[in-house]
Amino acid sequence: MHRLETSIDIKASAGRVWSLLMDFPAYPLWNPFVRAIEGVPAAGESLKVVIQSPGSSGMRFRPEVLACEPKREFRWKGSFWMPGFFDGEHYFRIEPKSGGVLFAHGETFSGLLVPLFRRSLDGATRRGFILMNEALKREAETG
Repeated sequence: MHRLETSIDIKASAGRVWSLLMDFPAYPLWNPFVRAIEGVPAAGESLKVVIQSPGSSGMRFRPEVLACEPKREFRWKGSFWMPGFFDGEHYFRIEPKSGGVLFAHGETFSGLLVPLFRRSLDGATRRGFILMNEALKREAETG
């Protein structure tokens, strides 16, 4: 198992941040990491997601939504190849605080192949999370 977690303070309401996260068609306009999402953000639903870490050609996968709690949490779980080889539970959490929110963005990876990808996860994948966080902050604070 391997876990990545990033966070950023955003001077905007939880509603503003949530509306940006749920506006999937707008992702290509502002999101440098999660390039596209298609589907219904509801627990049990399947999404089509395209991510692109810095320096990579991108990856497509079909995770299942585990949680979609407005203004609080959006979480999915996906597998690369087959379940048990390389699985990831990805989350976005919004925590209200004075003057805005704390946006937490992370993923817990599990499966047989995780040790082989640990360096890439700690490098390019973590950088992708940070780039998305920074872009979300810009969008939320300037909108």
